Order: sequence, then C-alpha cells, then structure tokens
Amino acid sequence: MPTTPDLNVDDVDAVGAVELPDDEWDDVDLEDDPTGTHEGTGEEAQEPYFPNVDVFVHEFLAPTYRRSLEGNHRVWCAEWWRHAEAINRLESLWRAWEHLRLDPATGMSIWWRDHADHHMPALLAPDGPFKGCGSDRGHQPRATALPVSSAPPGLFQ
Repeated sequence: MPTTPDLNVDDVDAVGAVELPDDEWDDVDLEDDPTGTHEGTGEEAQEPYFPNVDVFVHEFLAPTYRRSLEGNHRVWCAEWWRHAEAINRLESLWRAWEHLRLDPATGMSIWWRDHADHHMPALLAPDGPFKGCGSDRGHQPRATALPVSSAPPGLFQ
C-alpha cells in the first residue's frame, strides 16, 4: 500500500488539483482478485490512495475544503466520527474521490460538483448532523434519531 504523503501548498497545482506521485498510478495485485480486475468490469484494480476515510478527512478534505466556521452559518465537529450521518457522507466522499481520481480528464471536477458540493453543505448546515457541536464547544451529542414505526408485516416482501 502506498504511503500517504502530507499535503502542502506545493502539492496543489494552479487549479487546485493534488499532484500524486507517478507510482500511484501503477497497477497493483489484489489478494482476493488474482486477475487484477474488478469482477465483471474489465477495469484494472487500484489500491486506494488514502487507506481509509479517517486519513482522507485528515490529510485531504480538512486541509483542502477550507471554510470559516465563525457565526452560525456553518458547523463542524472535530469528532465527526461520533455522528453516523457524517461517517456515511464522508465515507461516500472518500470512495467517490478514490474512484474519480483515476479519471484524468474530468474526474476531479465531477467529484467536486457531484459529491463535495452536495455533501459538504449538508454536513456543515446549522441543523445538520453537527448541530450543537463546534470548534469552541467540541462534540455535543444533541441530535436525535428520526422517529420511526415498523411497517406492516409483508409490505416490503
């Protein structure tokens, strides 16, 4: 697995794309896939650049997606991993980034437009999953689950 370098200003080109080392594009062998392809797709398998969502958030998303958290219009929780919705949205962002980084033409544009621009406003919304949390207050477990009732037996069979 490649090591994940710390990102700095020198790693970002004029349009904001991160320049990855050439060896990141090398083919890798997967233990569970001796053919080196994604089953049924014909595409060669690629090892993720970031090994998990936590590394992705720490080393790419947080330093790249810079926003003011002053006032009441955006909320972030440093302990984002305590929020189920945040885990799901950030994992989706990471997985989409890993897939789209391999498209040299429009992959990153698509990632920003279809993924980051969609999920980040929902995550940072004052009434979003981090409601009550903040850089000055830390994690505050105030969000409650939506109320649900069981569906009638057989409805979804």
